Amino acid sequence: MRVGIGYDSHRFAPGRRLVLGGVEIDHEAGLDGHSDADVVAHAVIDALLGAAGLGDLGTHFPPSEGRWRDADSLDLLRSVLGLLSGPVVNVDASVVCERPRLEPHRLEMERNLSGVLGAPVSVKATSNEGMGWVGRGEGIACMAVALIDSQ
Repeated sequence: MRVGIGYDSHRFAPGRRLVLGGVEIDHEAGLDGHSDADVVAHAVIDALLGAAGLGDLGTHFPPSEGRWRDADSLDLLRSVLGLLSGPVVNVDASVVCERPRLEPHRLEMERNLSGVLGAPVSVKATSNEGMGWVGRGEGIACMAVALIDSQ
């Protein structure tokens, strides 16, 4: 068994759609990034890559490559799944933001991610209690832990 930790954060950007865990959420701004900027999927990807010792998101999907522009992060997750030497055992993710409220979307995020990974995924949401850039509502961050069976 191998464990990995992933982290991602993006600031809000007007005119973009907000996608978290593969769920499009109605909000006044989306997240700025080269792909769809799905911080949940990105943190999960980094956790899986870390567990497998395969680098990070930017190594596999560099923003300098145009083919990743506006990419669906669940597709990126599917690509990473193909690199792993064994199955995913489980993933746990914590999303940190002041808004929007994520509880109405949490189960759909879990279903989307679990469907891709074929393993249980837990998504939790919390605020930053008004502290720092996340607390000021400037963006969203996510941390994830993944366990894989390296066989």
